[in-house]
Amino acid sequence: MRRSTFTLLLAVSAVTAVTAQAAPLDQCAGLARLSAITAPGFCVGIIAEAIKSPRAVQPLPNGDLLVADMGGWQPNRGSVWRLRKTANGYDKAQLFTGLDRPNSIVLGPDGRVYVGIVKRIARFDPAAAAPKLEDVIGGASAIAGPPGSGRHLLTSFIFDRERNLIVNVGSNSDHCEGADGSAPDPKRPCAESEGSTPQGAIRKYTMRWPAGTASGWENLALGLRNSMAMTIDGRDGALWQGENARDAIAAAMPQLKNDNELPHDELNRIERGAHYGWPYCYDQGVASPEYPGAACRRYRAPARLLPAHAAPLGMVFYTGKAFPPAYTNSLLMSFHGYRQHGHRIVALLPDAKGAPLGKLVDLVRRSEGKAPTLGAPVDIKVGANGDLYIADDHTGRVLLLHYSPN
Repeated sequence: MRRSTFTLLLAVSAVTAVTAQAAPLDQCAGLARLSAITAPGFCVGIIAEAIKSPRAVQPLPNGDLLVADMGGWQPNRGSVWRLRKTANGYDKAQLFTGLDRPNSIVLGPDGRVYVGIVKRIARFDPAAAAPKLEDVIGGASAIAGPPGSGRHLLTSFIFDRERNLIVNVGSNSDHCEGADGSAPDPKRPCAESEGSTPQGAIRKYTMRWPAGTASGWENLALGLRNSMAMTIDGRDGALWQGENARDAIAAAMPQLKNDNELPHDELNRIERGAHYGWPYCYDQGVASPEYPGAACRRYRAPARLLPAHAAPLGMVFYTGKAFPPAYTNSLLMSFHGYRQHGHRIVALLPDAKGAPLGKLVDLVRRSEGKAPTLGAPVDIKVGANGDLYIADDHTGRVLLLHYSPN
């Protein structure tokens, strides 16, 4: 019995040693490991590098990963990449080039892939041998796309639970200032946020299926400076938005030494027909210095305040099974901002009612030093295995956030 027990212990030790060798400290889920500060049990793996400006990712059911590369801020230099997993990592192949600053990529309810390009949304069949882009809104379609002009011209969108397109229409300006930077007239409404085609709004495009064509659109919500981060809570269909609040408030408030902590970015629960205050009010109903007489009680207050200038650009409810149970139904957000509150991905834990209003927890943030680390995360998507895919446009990398209890 003693000899058998000793033999069994040797066998278990050998298996443990092999397992330890299979997961070296410089790897994460079989990928090269990125130097970053993570929550306990998490690591970040590098899927791909040397992509100019990856803004969005979309995992496919067959295991491939699609990436929208904006290509920088010059027009018509963007592309879409397909990353295919191999025994040695991922192979890269370009599907489309010459696109105008593609910013979003989403798997649609029809199995086709939808791409947000300046002034339009187009789609393609990822299973086609030679895929072709077809305009759904804007471009050659019969439905007008977003204006794609001014300071916030990128097309960000999602599908709601009824399979309609929810599209960001970013504001033309920062806080309704003039083209020369002059302050707006406090006695007049902000012209760009008014009328039948306001900017600083969210549009809802009604879709017809199975054709996948748009029959028209409406202004779903107003007073939202730039809704780059949007997601649907699958439990109740609620639309949540991460608001990129204004800049340069210190120029109008001489008492501030800087604006590093003001105004806060916001998390908003979007209601049809509601106005959320931009550019008249900020934070929890505070009148903007350019509009001191604004009646902020008229506008919808944010569900919660986020760190100032965090710049939320991606968000998704975590419904996977790979992360610890504490993160189930939490709202994961990427903070892209280049100030002290950016360069990280956080989880907003659910409160007692299940809303993303609980504790804010850092999942991953950049580390200091010479080793490559997290840059500026943009889009985030949950894969079928529960891992989180990340586009980082500052470093040109596509990343994977992985959890292992070991």
